[in-house]
Amino acid sequence: MSHRLIRSGALRSSAILGASVLVMSLAACGSNDSASSDSSSSASGTESASAESTAEQLSGSLAGAGATSQEAAMEAWKAGYAALQPDVTLSYDAVGSGAGIKQFTDGQVVWAGSDAPLEDDDIAAAESRCGASAWDLPVYISPVAVIFNLDGVASLNLDAKTIAGIFNGTITKWNDAAIAATNPDATLPDLAITPVHRSDDSGTTENFTDYLHQAAPDVWADEAAKAWPISGGESANGTSGVVQAVTAGQGAIGYADASQAGSLGTAALETSGGDFVSFSNETAANAADSATTIEGRDANDIALAVNRVPDDADSYPLVLISYSIVCSTYEDANEAELVKSFVGYQVSEEGQEQASQAAGSAPLSDTLREKVQTALDAIK
Repeated sequence: MSHRLIRSGALRSSAILGASVLVMSLAACGSNDSASSDSSSSASGTESASAESTAEQLSGSLAGAGATSQEAAMEAWKAGYAALQPDVTLSYDAVGSGAGIKQFTDGQVVWAGSDAPLEDDDIAAAESRCGASAWDLPVYISPVAVIFNLDGVASLNLDAKTIAGIFNGTITKWNDAAIAATNPDATLPDLAITPVHRSDDSGTTENFTDYLHQAAPDVWADEAAKAWPISGGESANGTSGVVQAVTAGQGAIGYADASQAGSLGTAALETSGGDFVSFSNETAANAADSATTIEGRDANDIALAVNRVPDDADSYPLVLISYSIVCSTYEDANEAELVKSFVGYQVSEEGQEQASQAAGSAPLSDTLREKVQTALDAIK
C-alpha cells in the first residue's frame, strides 16, 4: 500500500492574519486615493472600485445560524461583504448544523448553514416555514480530519474498518493489531484510546457516520445521522469542543473540520484501491467533483451525495460539502434580495478565495458555482 501524503499546509493558515490581510486589501481596493497613487495596484483597485460602484446598494438585517465548520470562513465573508454592502447588518450564530436548521425552520433566522442537506422531517418543516420549497446551496467544501493526540506520532494510515472499530468501542488500545498492520513503522504505545464525538446535532457527524457506514458497513451498521448514534463515550459541543477535548487528552481521537486540526496528529484514509490519501484542498475538491445530485429534489436544490469509497487515489473520502439553506420564496422582498446578494457573494470567486485563505477550504468549481447562481436568480 502506498501512502500519498499530500496534505496542504494552507489548511491551517492563520484565520486572524488572513482576516486582517483581507480587510486591509479590501480597504485598499475600495480607495480611489490608493488606486491613483500606486500604479502597480491600479488595475485591481479599479476593478474592485468598479464592482462596488455598480453593485446595487442594499440595507437591512440578515441573520443566519448553523454549521460551526463555516465559522472561520464566515468571518472573512462578513468582512468582505461589509466592504461592498456597508448598510447591511449581517450576523451568523455558529451553533451547529442541527440547531441552525431548527432556527431556520422556526423562522428565527433567514438562512441556515449546514454541513448536510435537509432531509426527512426537516424538508417538510422548511417548506412550511417558507411557504414553498427550501433549497440547499453548496458554499463551502472542506475535508473532515480524523484527529488524534499521541506523543511522537504526527500521522497514521487508518482504514475505515479500523476507525469504525475505534469509535464503536471494539478497538480500545493504540497498539491494537489493526492499527499496527497499516502503520508498521510507527511506535504505538500500550495506551487506551479515548474516542470523542460531537454532543450536538452536527452535519460534521452526519458526514463522519456516512463515511463509516458506506466504507465499513460490516463494522458500522448505523446509517448517517446528525446525532451520534451510540450511547456513552466522551462528547463535546461543536468543532472547537471536540478539538479542545482531543488536545487535552493523551490518547484521544476525534473528528473535526480540517481547518481546525492545528498541530494534532491526523489520519490518511484508504481508497478502494488500497492507497492511503491525506487531506488537502486538492483531494477534497476531487472528492466534491465526483459527488452526485440527490434525486427527487427541485431542480434548484443542489443537495449532493459524496462517494465515500472513491476509486481515485487522489480523492479524500471524508469530505463535507457545507450549504447555505435558503427559501425559494420569501414573504419579505428585501430579505430575498439580501439572501441572493450575500449567498452570491459566498460563492463568488472572491468569496471562495477568502474562505480558502481564512479556513483552508477548497473552492467550488465553476460549474457548481454557476448552478448556485442560477438557483439564486430564481429566488422570489
